[in-house]
Amino acid sequence: MKKKIGFIAAIVLVLVLAVNADFDGGNGTEVNYGLFTLVPPVVAIILAFITKDVIISLFIGVFSGAFVLHLANQNFLVAFVQAFLSVVDYVLTSLSDPWNAGIILQVLTIGGLIALMTKIGGAKAVAAALSNKAKGPRSAQVITWILGVLMFFDDYANSLIVGPVMRPVTDERHVSREKLAFVVDATAAPIAGIALISTWVGYEVGLIKDGYEAIGQSVNAYGIFIQTLPYRFYNFLMLAFVLATALLLREFGPMLTVEKKARKNKENEFEDFTLETSKELEDMEPAEGVKLSIWNMIIPIGTLIIAAFIGFYFNGYNTIMESGESATIALLENSPISFLAIQEAFGASDASIVLFQAALLASLVAMAMGVHQKAFTWTESVAVWINGMKSLIITGAILLLAWSLSTVIGELGTAEFLVSLLSDSMPIFLLPSIIFVLGAVTSFATGTSYGTMGILMPLAIPLAAALSPDPEFVIMTSGAVLTGAIFGDHCSPISDTTILSSMGAGVDHLDHVKTQLLYALVVGLISVLFGFIPVGLGLSIWIVMPVALLVTVGVVYFFGTRVDEVAVKESVKEN
Repeated sequence: MKKKIGFIAAIVLVLVLAVNADFDGGNGTEVNYGLFTLVPPVVAIILAFITKDVIISLFIGVFSGAFVLHLANQNFLVAFVQAFLSVVDYVLTSLSDPWNAGIILQVLTIGGLIALMTKIGGAKAVAAALSNKAKGPRSAQVITWILGVLMFFDDYANSLIVGPVMRPVTDERHVSREKLAFVVDATAAPIAGIALISTWVGYEVGLIKDGYEAIGQSVNAYGIFIQTLPYRFYNFLMLAFVLATALLLREFGPMLTVEKKARKNKENEFEDFTLETSKELEDMEPAEGVKLSIWNMIIPIGTLIIAAFIGFYFNGYNTIMESGESATIALLENSPISFLAIQEAFGASDASIVLFQAALLASLVAMAMGVHQKAFTWTESVAVWINGMKSLIITGAILLLAWSLSTVIGELGTAEFLVSLLSDSMPIFLLPSIIFVLGAVTSFATGTSYGTMGILMPLAIPLAAALSPDPEFVIMTSGAVLTGAIFGDHCSPISDTTILSSMGAGVDHLDHVKTQLLYALVVGLISVLFGFIPVGLGLSIWIVMPVALLVTVGVVYFFGTRVDEVAVKESVKEN
């Protein structure tokens, strides 16, 4: 495997050297990297699939990008050394960013919280209670889907909470961990991106506002955000697709294979998670003598959710009062608890800080409950909490490298190159579809939906306004940016939510990517053929969306195979 890594890395370096003369970076002129802007994401993605080692793949991806950057103005040896030093700088810069640091602290703290809830028997009690409701694979998947939708306020919280909570239930009901990771991933960003109040709304509304200002229009950005919701085909169709596969118990492609294997797994044993990020949590058993109670999970999780909502409001409130617009400040002063005021406050909040604070408070509550029930002492509770955090340290390392890769991609101009390559000329009715595909390709290559939205929205709105005078056309194109970015991010093996979903479900990251990729591509294709092309031709969205939903369910029904039929036949033969 190491030979494969070295061989591929060597090929990349030789190719870069071969075109060194094409880099025009002398005399202070701007360097044009051309196709080699694609080197970092391509290297990272190919190596991830070949080696199944995300850490090494991301590291070499970042290194190759830094090497390209330095090779434009330096010789091979100097560029090689500088590239290594730059990787260190990228990681340190990523860690020093307050948002990134908050996300890592949030991830680690939620890992500690899960360990505490496990130790006081909360996780086992909830699993037992849900198992009573989950009579089989169908209800286990539906319950997971419902929990994912209920975690609408943040995609990170969804990925980190739903997977570990439902893992024992889906294991018991013989649902593969790959399918669990898919359900978690498919209800993370897709639901957070369309929720009326979430950590995504402020960012999306801000991009819409800036895009309309670029064409000289002052609009109610939140109102435009609401109007884009019917055009978020991928979000709604993916949620429907997941629910359809659960209710119909039909699968196809790689997911069918792993689901068949899970149904036949009578011993209920699953392969060890390759990165072993959840091993410590899985090995933890409730403290001896502790009475199992669902309240040992409901109260800490309830604290987390309530504290997050309160934190979103007050964090955003303080931010607006310090540096917000006068109209927004007046709104919060005159109607502080109105829906619009809450939305504005949520949009202005720093989710990384708020969720870390909420997870910390919930951890303290779980510690107090455990000490009160004599599950452990205060000193032991801290040890349990830290042990839970250790289980997700590898996640923090992957996130740091993923952010570093995003930075080097930005310096190379990868996204801008893709935009210029694919958006030179197009028929008007195809613009939403092309923007959707462009957003998907960009977010897949960069692993970030946020970054893709930020790059494409300022381009998409002026382009749509220039091609068509219809205001609705601009709105559907804006929706294409927002949902296309989520589609590509959902597929990407270097996406943070994809990584966190596989971590939470306790499954190998690349196995999660391979099994969900076909499903994501199918829903993406339906979004184009039965969504954006028809509305681009002028068909009413109120006709298009129901038809697209029916097609989505139809694909599952006609192309899927009932997995439980296989298990039933096998068991009948054995009996």
